[in-house]
Amino acid sequence: MSVERNLKKFMALAGVAAGLSMFAVGANAAPNPNFHIYIAYGQSNMAGNGDIVPSEDQAEAPKNFIMLASHNANASQRSGKTNQSIKTGEWYPAIPPMFHPFENLSPADYFGRAMADSLPGVTVGIIPVAIGAVSIRAFDKDQYEAYFRGDGKDIMNWGWPKDYDNNPPGRILELAKKAKEVGVIKGFIFHQGESDGTDANWRKTVYKTYKDVIDALGLDENEVPFVAGELLQEGQNCCSSKNGGIAQLKQNFKKFGLASSKGLQGNGKDPYHFGRAGVIELGKRYCSEMLKLIDKTIDPDAPPVNLVDPSQSTVPDEPPEEYGPYTDPIEIPGKVEAENYNKGGADKAYYDLSKGNEGGKLRKNDVDIYQPNMGIVVGHCQKSEWLKYTVNVKADGDYGITANVAGDNATGSIVLYMDDKRIGDEMVNEGKGFDTFSIVDGGKVSLKAGEHELKIEIANDWIDIDYIEFKEISAQPPIGIKNIRFSMTEAESSYSVFDMQGIKLSSFTAKGMNEAMNLVRENAKLRKQAKGVFFVRKNGEKSLTKKVVIHE
Repeated sequence: MSVERNLKKFMALAGVAAGLSMFAVGANAAPNPNFHIYIAYGQSNMAGNGDIVPSEDQAEAPKNFIMLASHNANASQRSGKTNQSIKTGEWYPAIPPMFHPFENLSPADYFGRAMADSLPGVTVGIIPVAIGAVSIRAFDKDQYEAYFRGDGKDIMNWGWPKDYDNNPPGRILELAKKAKEVGVIKGFIFHQGESDGTDANWRKTVYKTYKDVIDALGLDENEVPFVAGELLQEGQNCCSSKNGGIAQLKQNFKKFGLASSKGLQGNGKDPYHFGRAGVIELGKRYCSEMLKLIDKTIDPDAPPVNLVDPSQSTVPDEPPEEYGPYTDPIEIPGKVEAENYNKGGADKAYYDLSKGNEGGKLRKNDVDIYQPNMGIVVGHCQKSEWLKYTVNVKADGDYGITANVAGDNATGSIVLYMDDKRIGDEMVNEGKGFDTFSIVDGGKVSLKAGEHELKIEIANDWIDIDYIEFKEISAQPPIGIKNIRFSMTEAESSYSVFDMQGIKLSSFTAKGMNEAMNLVRENAKLRKQAKGVFFVRKNGEKSLTKKVVIHE
């Protein structure tokens, strides 16, 4: 490990401010990527109805598992036998009860323990907000007030919502914002439905309670899964018929998991709640589902999470890159490898529509770099994305442009700009598949010697790019036109022929434009050099120009 990385670890462990509160996060610190935080919410089964066994659940702090307290409680108020008092907004070992002082063991308890055991090097955090007997409306920021004034009035009178200042969705968001400063919000676990019908309207509201938080935190649905738990279905139960509706939540979420309740026994006291063994196993099943959905990558350079004060193990921000070449300016003539775009970050060196490097190769920003059956390439390219390169042109001259690209639609294409001026032709993939790269022609360009900025812009979805190559076009002697008349009469005039880039190929004499065009059509060397498209001009008269297209 480099000295720089060792220094980073030392700085993170030393912290940037004193104190045990999470409010001590430094302005120049980034969240610890190995601190995985989950939001747990719902009604009574999530809040905790399994019996607590103090010697197993409370005697020792669980390994690498902490909670962000959602309410205030003295140790004497909390169920079981614990000497741990808690205060809203501070981190503590995740010792039950987590959701209210009078509750018991929750699936979230053994979910967190199982997640920490499954991911060595990761610390797990829980944000616990649940209330027994409530409708899903209690967690909707646009419905909770009306609900507690109406159908949920009795629950309000019982005093349970007061632990969350009578605003459950507000408490979730408040804690999630604080947690996001020191760790990564990795997912949601949810158990609710006994108080509601699990119909389409319920499913829509469940999704809304999740989406409101995702949007407020600026998170991506594609990266933050939602795992719901089935209701009790064994023995005498109230609500197993609703499990079909819970399973249909899959249609509402981008990443969804379902923790089965099959075989899990109730508490023997009522038809709603799981017993202790069922609660523990359900928590482990939440873990199994979540592990299928999250990115389990461990950052070996991040410091261990400080279990007392996670703000003292955040990662110092990397200084912003200065704009400029990735290594050295790229020489022209030569190849511009697509992955060697400039340093400087988003909107300066590149513009990419998707978050993160989907290919996971070489560089750690949003450009998607991957390795197919050949070298490193830039892929997943979408219309309007772009990359910039600092290039050094060796000498004034004309250069031919080609690109090594792939795609399966024969429409994905790129265009080039030099110093913000469009150059060359649009280059389109040949549609042979993303594993079959081929060289396509980009026309010609006249360049001036010196340092310039090249820009590759995606003109159409989808195309993968290996490299762009500029080759110097050698000076060619004028190509003679066969059958030129040796004796010039007054009717004959002087003509010149040019390629599509305006490069003059030859001059000759002919009796009128039609004869000049025919002479061009008959010349095999011209056809080979300019690929069958020419412009014939009568010397001294720019307006008298004709296009000649020769089909081989």
